[in-house]
Amino acid sequence: QLQASGGGLVQAGGSLRLSCAASGRTFSRDTVGWFRQAPGKEREFVAFTVRSGGNTYYADSVKGRFTISRDNANNRVYLDMNSLKPEDTGVYYCAVHVSGRWYDAAAYGYWGQGTQVTVSS
Repeated sequence: QLQASGGGLVQAGGSLRLSCAASGRTFSRDTVGWFRQAPGKEREFVAFTVRSGGNTYYADSVKGRFTISRDNANNRVYLDMNSLKPEDTGVYYCAVHVSGRWYDAAAYGYWGQGTQVTVSS
């Protein structure tokens, strides 16, 4: 299972660092993604990092503001979020890509509990 942490309440323009930790898995072998879900909305893709750690991909809405990175030695994946906006509010989840389109939540598994991010205006 995966566990996301690091969420909180922040003012618009602020920053947060989310962390995704894995138990019973070796992250270096996984392509890992971050998703978020706002109240009343579907879970949406935010970013992912390919298992090799070389390639990263972002949703257009976060490109240039968010950075995904991984620390294979500590079996963690991070999401650094800068210049936060109220529309970034939601529960953020990390998950492992299993099969399918990389931007599709249905292609991911091993979801854990998310972490709440609230951005006030």
